[in-house]
Amino acid sequence: MYRLEDKQAKRWLSEFGKCLETRNVERAESMFADTGCWRDLLSFSWNIMTVTGKEDIGKMFKETFSRINAWGWKIEGDVIRNGEKLSCWFTFETEVCLCKGKLTLIDDRCTVLFTSAMQLKGYEERTLTRRKPGYINSVVRDRKTWLDCKEDEEGRLGYSEQPYVVVVGGGQCGIGLAARLRMLGVPTIVIDKNNKPGDSWRNRYHSLYLRNTVWQDHLPYLEFPDNWPIFMSKDKMGDWLEMYVKVMEVNYWTSSVCTHATYIQDLNKWSIEIERLGETIKLTPKHLVIATGMSGYPKIPEITGADLFNGVICHSSSFMNGKDFAGRRAVVVGSNNSAHDICMDLWEQGCEVTMLQRSSTLVVRSETFLSRSKYTQEATDSGIKTADIDLSGAAIPYNIMRDEMTSVWAEIAEQDKNYYKRLSDKGFLLSFGEDLSGLEMMYMYRGSGYYIDVGATELIVQGKIGLRSAVTIEKINHDGIVLSDGSELGANLIVFATGYESMDTWISKLISEEVATKVGRCWGLGSGTKYDPGPWEGELRNMWKPTPQEGLWFHGGGLTQSRLYSRYLAMQLKARMENIPTPVYR
Repeated sequence: MYRLEDKQAKRWLSEFGKCLETRNVERAESMFADTGCWRDLLSFSWNIMTVTGKEDIGKMFKETFSRINAWGWKIEGDVIRNGEKLSCWFTFETEVCLCKGKLTLIDDRCTVLFTSAMQLKGYEERTLTRRKPGYINSVVRDRKTWLDCKEDEEGRLGYSEQPYVVVVGGGQCGIGLAARLRMLGVPTIVIDKNNKPGDSWRNRYHSLYLRNTVWQDHLPYLEFPDNWPIFMSKDKMGDWLEMYVKVMEVNYWTSSVCTHATYIQDLNKWSIEIERLGETIKLTPKHLVIATGMSGYPKIPEITGADLFNGVICHSSSFMNGKDFAGRRAVVVGSNNSAHDICMDLWEQGCEVTMLQRSSTLVVRSETFLSRSKYTQEATDSGIKTADIDLSGAAIPYNIMRDEMTSVWAEIAEQDKNYYKRLSDKGFLLSFGEDLSGLEMMYMYRGSGYYIDVGATELIVQGKIGLRSAVTIEKINHDGIVLSDGSELGANLIVFATGYESMDTWISKLISEEVATKVGRCWGLGSGTKYDPGPWEGELRNMWKPTPQEGLWFHGGGLTQSRLYSRYLAMQLKARMENIPTPVYR
């Protein structure tokens, strides 16, 4: 016997399905709350997008139902009541996709509808029961072994046979996407300038550890061993990526630099020049993916007198460790994660170090931040899959997330008020974001501006790391810096932990300024906060979805985002390779 909650959810899904069948836009609109949201990942829009409000929902419904037939709406699992809200997961299918979604109702009206493509029909990932047989149990003349096939493919791809996709950037983003594409049978080459896979992590500062836990940082298909530490060293992560490339059989070109790319409109493909081991190679893929992370080139301010300095000046990206500066003085410009880590490393090596904080920073205790994580050993032990947690997070539209995070971070501010008071009493400039929505949204807006505290703030409070806040560098002289308030700091080392240019700066250099202008900004939601100009877009700009430049895609973000959205980017590329219609809404 159905519970009342089950009947309500089932009735709503059935009615929505009927609206699709009968093309009843007016009835479909009436099924949503006035401020309702619909977030879709490919299943209806062949895009990654959120529409809010009845009018925009109606527009999307009207334009997509004529191109996307959907049926088979079935509740999966339990219908959950939380106060006045009812929610449930459900499955459905379209002509080309197997799909999954989540429904949230208040008073029988939908406040949030989430719909997501999960697999392409007939082109599912080659996993589980769909895996290749490997050895054929019969006599075969001139049989080729796995190694024979691997060497043959490596010898052909990029030379006698062109890849369908070229991925520029061989960090975790490029590697994870390439693994997804291989599972779908999409010929792909990853281009990376480093000597080995994993060097993008190995080449960072010596003391770096991952901020998120091991349960949150898995790559697609292959989870970390059960005995791995909760917080992973950057070198351990580098070794894992190198192993992952081998195990997942990623076509990975090391010591290779993409020097230029041009889109040939008449041929619908790219002409890409690669410098590899002293040889210039031309690749002509249909699609180009920029997977160089979510940032561009290092941002180093131009300051008068830098050429006069007798010590060492570097950006945080080229800082390795503080061993050479024991007993000497250093200034670290910046106050986000890298700045705190570098200050702590320098102090541990016996250096007298001062942090120069130019603007307010969001700081949170690691224990507090991780106490709210859904990626835990308890979740693993209870059988909850990482992919399910990923999808649960994706089911929350960013405008809903922003409102939720504002409440969460108000609670954190109260919970850890003594911690924050000690910092502010020391002169540290604190922030919870311009709109008070905290770290998660600040990451979505600008990818910077915060520090997850693993020890450095206590050194600041105790005065072991010096702090100068609300000042900037006026000029640099032979033995230090002059600040905007007229005071001076002596230094043998100046580290600019001043962040990076936006991701789209890669396009200006690699392709052209014209294409960079055409594509526009990458990352950010249009919040109207610092570094994230409006208007509000509701999704991360140009990420994992079609861009204004045909055949050009962007893939970036942290390990969690990379793992999740690599699935959707790979499906879009596979669909185009197989000439599956992909009518993009907006």
